[in-house]
Formats: sequence, structure tokens, C-alpha cells
Amino acid sequence: MSQQQELPEYTRPPVIEVVCGIQFEPIHNLLAPHLGLLWEKFRPEYPVCREVAPLAPVIEKFGQEAPVAFQFSDVPPLPRVWFIREEGNGIVQVQRDRFLHNWKRVKDADEYPRYTSVMAMFKDRLATFEAFLSENQFSKIKPRQYELTYVNHIPRAGRGSAAEGIGSVLPDFCWRALSDRFLPLPDSLNWRTSFPLADHRGRLHMTVRSGKRKQDDQEMILLDLTARGIGESKSRNAMWEWFDLAHEWIVRGFTDVTGREMHEKNWQRIR
Repeated sequence: MSQQQELPEYTRPPVIEVVCGIQFEPIHNLLAPHLGLLWEKFRPEYPVCREVAPLAPVIEKFGQEAPVAFQFSDVPPLPRVWFIREEGNGIVQVQRDRFLHNWKRVKDADEYPRYTSVMAMFKDRLATFEAFLSENQFSKIKPRQYELTYVNHIPRAGRGSAAEGIGSVLPDFCWRALSDRFLPLPDSLNWRTSFPLADHRGRLHMTVRSGKRKQDDQEMILLDLTARGIGESKSRNAMWEWFDLAHEWIVRGFTDVTGREMHEKNWQRIR
């Protein structure tokens, strides 16, 4: 954490999902049968298994970028495998070049367990994965990039235009309601921007979208904040320091772009 005042904190933040992950050099000899063996390690807590499409590698770069090099392999692509808790509020994701852990809010009564608890879960699950690699004579993880994502769902009053009331939630996106405008109020929002982290250690990506909650069609503003990057050192201590930096940028970034009235009334900011 930077040498500033304490991070903002909220009693009831609108976060519904947190994803911690590490992208590493592909482990080409990791095959589908091995993932079945890995599931046995996680199965007591994550009894549900699902296959999904693998995530493409995305690496943050600064300055002059090297040309893209395409690598061909005789090894067929391996799907991304989800190991899911029975309640659905936790997911371990594994593919040849990625390991991720999700915490998800499933019920309205579910409380965000806070960053330290989320990171403790990620560290524990990552340690299990690395022990499995060692037991089966796979190469050690060689980090390429880390990522931390916070997904926020903010209920929107009314069922009119997506731009109505947006200024109270996200003051930087206030729609100018001019009487002589040609364009009507937009019926959807989709905005994205990014900010460089200190010392080129990555970027903070921010997306704002309009949407509806599945269970009750409640109009929502979807605010996602994702930090991706890595520092010069690839040590494990440097890795956890990077996640602390990413968390700081996400929390301060969220506070910076959202309205103060929402902080006090809706999310009960305590500092």
C-alpha cells in the first residue's frame, strides 16, 4: 500500500465477485487426464466440475511492443476447467497457462469476505495446485502476469433510459440533458478506459455497462475494475506485493469514479 491515508472502506460494497489469477508459461505436458487427478485434490470442497473455453493470453505492455510471435504445437488445446463449490460461491479455474480463483455472491445475504480473506483462499488453492505440479513432476510455474478483478452490480432507480440518474452513481458520466439535443437519451451504456499503474507495473481497466439482474429484471449498472500486470521481480513476495498494489488501485479507483452520496447512503462508507 502506498504511504497515504488508509484505504476507503464500505460496510455494504456493491461487489458481487472477485477474481484472483496468475498467468504463466504454458505447461504443455499438462493433459486432460491430469486435470482429473487435480480435481481429486479439490473435490471435497469443490464437488462440481465443468469445462469451458480457454482464455486467450493477454499481456500488458508499455513502450515499443515486440511483434506477435505465433507458436504452433502438436498438442491439442486443453479446455479451461472449473471446480465449483456446491453453493456456487467459489470457483477454481485451471488451464495450461492460467490459474484463477473466484469468490461470488450467490444470495443477497452473502457478504463480501474482504480482500485479506479472498487472498488467503487464493494463496491456499494456488499452493494446492503447485503441490500437485511438483508431485507429478511438472515444471514450476513461471509467472507472466497477475490479475485481480472486482465486479460490482449497482441497482439503478427506475426503468427508463440507462443514462437517467447515471450522474449520481458515476459523476464523470453525467448525460447533458439539453433541450435542443438531437439525440434522445441512450437506452444502453458501454464504456471502457484504462489507467497505468505506478512504475509500469500494469494497468487498471475500468468498464461501465448497463444490464439487468436475471432473477428480477432489476436495472443495473455493471462496474468492473481489473488490474493486470507484473513487476520486475518474479519472486513470490513480489507477487503478493503486486496484488496489494492492484487492490489499492481498485479500491481508490472505485471511490474516485463513484458519487459521494452513494458512498454514504447506499454503501455505508466508514472511512
